[in-house]
Amino acid sequence: MPQKPNLARELSLLLALATLWGASYTFIKIGVETIPPVTLIAARTLIAGAILLAVLRHRQIRLPTDRATWRRFFLQACLNSVIPFTLIAWAEQSVDAGLAVILNSATPIFTFLLTVLIVRHEQVTARKLFGVMAGLAGICLVIGVEALSGLGESLMAQIAIILATACYAGAAIFSKNFKGLDPAVPAAGSLISGAVILLPVSLVVDRPWTLDPSAASVLALLALSAFSTALAFAIYFRLVQTLGSVGTTSQAYLRVPIGVTIGIVFLGESLSPTAWIGLICVISGVAAMTIPARLGTTRERIV
Repeated sequence: MPQKPNLARELSLLLALATLWGASYTFIKIGVETIPPVTLIAARTLIAGAILLAVLRHRQIRLPTDRATWRRFFLQACLNSVIPFTLIAWAEQSVDAGLAVILNSATPIFTFLLTVLIVRHEQVTARKLFGVMAGLAGICLVIGVEALSGLGESLMAQIAIILATACYAGAAIFSKNFKGLDPAVPAAGSLISGAVILLPVSLVVDRPWTLDPSAASVLALLALSAFSTALAFAIYFRLVQTLGSVGTTSQAYLRVPIGVTIGIVFLGESLSPTAWIGLICVISGVAAMTIPARLGTTRERIV
């Protein structure tokens, strides 16, 4: 009889994923200072894919060889890396990393809507609905209304981030197609597929051999590839299988308070009492959206 996943462990992994992806916006911001977006993301997917390939080889796990699975890998790559990574990197040339985090935190909302209106493959409970609303309310309290005062500036860049957010939602739902595979397999397969798509574009558009990236950008790229991509993707595909697509994307709510905490520790920033209340709302929203994914009952189902 298969052992049930430990909920506390899965929630810890959710927090780790939020931290890894929360840090990625800062890495991208530093990276695009001297590395063009397409080349940055091409290198990101290539390095991260190579790391995961090495891990799979060490564990003596082989990638699938059938065309059907690789078609799914390529589609997953478009939804989860090629399009959203590139859009966010391009946007962060003119948009602050903090604003990118705020806009990108709407992933669970898109996932919720896609699940309800189109896919309908996952139970949508009253508790999850509460989680969506509590999470959004928490983000508004943590960040404050004034943080969105620049929403009208760099409009195209902000729309690009919202499109990336919708792609992430589609990726979370589509990744259910990899159920039964070791989490590192679709992570590696989709990243390799992303590199195959982006590398030729980088060679033609950016001519990377002519670039002179700074040491800071290179280090940011390496951290982005190893931690915020390779490790994060392996955790991501595991959580989709255990917490579900809506539950997994709820980590987006945690990115903002994590960023605020980093600011307090390293930049001397401070939180208002309202923001602390918002942080509690965020944690409540995440718990509400993830716990039902493991423990929900048919009585809670509303769709």
